Amino acid sequence: MPHPSVLAETVLVAPGPSGYLRVRLARPDRRNALDAGMTRALLDIVGADPAVPVLLESTDPDAFCAGADLSVPDRERAEVSDLLYQCYEAMVTRPGPVIAVVEGPAVGGGAQLAGAADLRIAGPRGRFRWSGPPGRDLAVGAWLLPDLIGRGAALELTLTGRWVEAAEAQQLGLVNLVVDEPGKVAAKLARGLLSRGAGAAGNVKLIASAGGLLERLRAEREANRAAWGRA
Repeated sequence: MPHPSVLAETVLVAPGPSGYLRVRLARPDRRNALDAGMTRALLDIVGADPAVPVLLESTDPDAFCAGADLSVPDRERAEVSDLLYQCYEAMVTRPGPVIAVVEGPAVGGGAQLAGAADLRIAGPRGRFRWSGPPGRDLAVGAWLLPDLIGRGAALELTLTGRWVEAAEAQQLGLVNLVVDEPGKVAAKLARGLLSRGAGAAGNVKLIASAGGLLERLRAEREANRAAWGRA
């Protein structure tokens, strides 16, 4: 059953056939751009039952998530930014795995949502861009990309903000698989993870997040809080 605080029109939640949770971003008119209510709903979902695997995807195969909604006032965008960092931390620290299904563009906060997942399955048209809005001095992804793809590649992507297509993302190690039907492959993977039990996944995630990842996440959150304060 959906969590009671979920905004049904923008985040759809349903149990998968084997017990995992299927979470779908559902704001196609805005390419799943995140406002404060939608981001709060995501935060509630990933924290509501932390042992359950989550499949994070979009109702629109042409867009995963465009990041924070640029049409809302700056005050709300600053709130969205801060809520997103809470959501990333919840995703990283919850014992239940999170699998992101990326079939279209993932930009800014949307790229970070995919990156904060434990596994990423992309379609051929999946693409990533680690960039915030111009003139805001925001750091985007510097906390997590060094662990995923190495410091040199991470700096290049975060400093330039260029697009990374699915094939290159797989070569870099940013995505685990690129397949024609990523949703089906991710669902099969979620069922397999369930069969292994929550304990092993929780231990693996606990160890993988040691060594500075959470410290960098919190540092980027504080840097962006300061940037929004200056704005």
